[in-house]
Amino acid sequence: MTARLRNKDLMGIFNQYITRYCNCERVLFNYFAAMAIKLVLAIAFSSPLPASAADLTAGHDFRIFDTPSDAGGSLTIIWAPIESESPDLRYQVLLGEALKEPLAAELPAPGSAMKVVADFPANSHYVRDAKGPWWTRPAPRDFHQFDVKSGRGVELKNGVPYVVTVALLKDGERQEAWSARAIPEPNWINWNQTNNALLVLLFGAVILGSIMWAKRHDIFLRRIPGLDAVDEAIGRATELGKPILYLTGAGDMSEPSTIAAAVILGRVSKRVAAYETELMVPHRDPIVMAVCQEITKQSYLEAGKPDAFKEDSNFFITTDQFSYTAAVDGIMLRKKPAANFFMGSYFAEALLLTETGASTGAIQIAGTDSDHQLPFFVTTCDYTLIGEELYAASAYLSREPVQVGTLRGQDIGKGFILVMLTLGTVLATVGVLFQADWPVFILDLFKDVK
Repeated sequence: MTARLRNKDLMGIFNQYITRYCNCERVLFNYFAAMAIKLVLAIAFSSPLPASAADLTAGHDFRIFDTPSDAGGSLTIIWAPIESESPDLRYQVLLGEALKEPLAAELPAPGSAMKVVADFPANSHYVRDAKGPWWTRPAPRDFHQFDVKSGRGVELKNGVPYVVTVALLKDGERQEAWSARAIPEPNWINWNQTNNALLVLLFGAVILGSIMWAKRHDIFLRRIPGLDAVDEAIGRATELGKPILYLTGAGDMSEPSTIAAAVILGRVSKRVAAYETELMVPHRDPIVMAVCQEITKQSYLEAGKPDAFKEDSNFFITTDQFSYTAAVDGIMLRKKPAANFFMGSYFAEALLLTETGASTGAIQIAGTDSDHQLPFFVTTCDYTLIGEELYAASAYLSREPVQVGTLRGQDIGKGFILVMLTLGTVLATVGVLFQADWPVFILDLFKDVK
């Protein structure tokens, strides 16, 4: 009992002494307390960790997490560089499945050995070397970044926890090691493509604005002689009392050039119906024939001449390339049409068709995006629509505000791309010459544009 009282008295005296001392010398006490804390932290953070260390010190900012904006099966590791990094120092990355218990989160699962997945010099694998744009960078540019992905002997399963260890090696001996746990998961949104989403919205706004402008104002379209000659060719055939031959090319309905040829056929057949001139449209694809039949029928209805429409004006010949060519050449020599239209994509049959048509004295208008056949069309035809002139033909002939506005919006988009290519070339050159980082913030906005 006496011992207990003595201890109690001693503790009371000690507490009174400390309280009196702190009240009198509070500033000095706080100063030494702060210095002591700093000293302890400095000793703890400056001493090398053993190989069994579970986590990196806070000063190194070691992190491991699921790689964002991907389909899963990947983990990203981020850590700060040490003060002196040189090629003789190396980093080693080890991977193993983790226990699912939270208390043992950074321990490998039983039977799961840690596997070395990477070994590289300490002065490599920085955030600035990653392919992602600046708005998805997980750390400053001078931090280290390494992505552990499935492949090359490594398999990461979505939803399975993994332990990743980064070890610092010097002369083959491990100096420090830091471990953490993460789970790879697929992501709903790819934030790396944010620039594509913004450009799509911008381009859509330009298209809508151009359409609204076209409904209120006349938009200038560059004169295309080949399309201006359509009325001349139809009028000539009407005066001579001869038919008009129209070909939609060798492609199917999935090709843009065939779709453009079918749209132009609708404009041509509408004017042919007004003059009640015979129209012949031979096909080598049955689906294209069915589509063109409906287009031609609709054009005759819009022209107010439904009785003049003939079902057999669109007819199927064969799918074979040169059998079709021989049959069409025979039609040209027998019927001697006054006007021949060659729209769509063509191959080796292009010159055989146009030479035969030229020998009959017909006026010939061609339009194709097949650049390898353009020389033959230019040589043997009176007028040739080159490349995108074929796609613009429908808007040019109809002058409908929706089509004209869409065409104008596309031209604005092309001009924007040309300006960005020029500006990007200049900025990339400036960044290389002056070792500047700021051009990257602009270049990344147009990186990986789709």
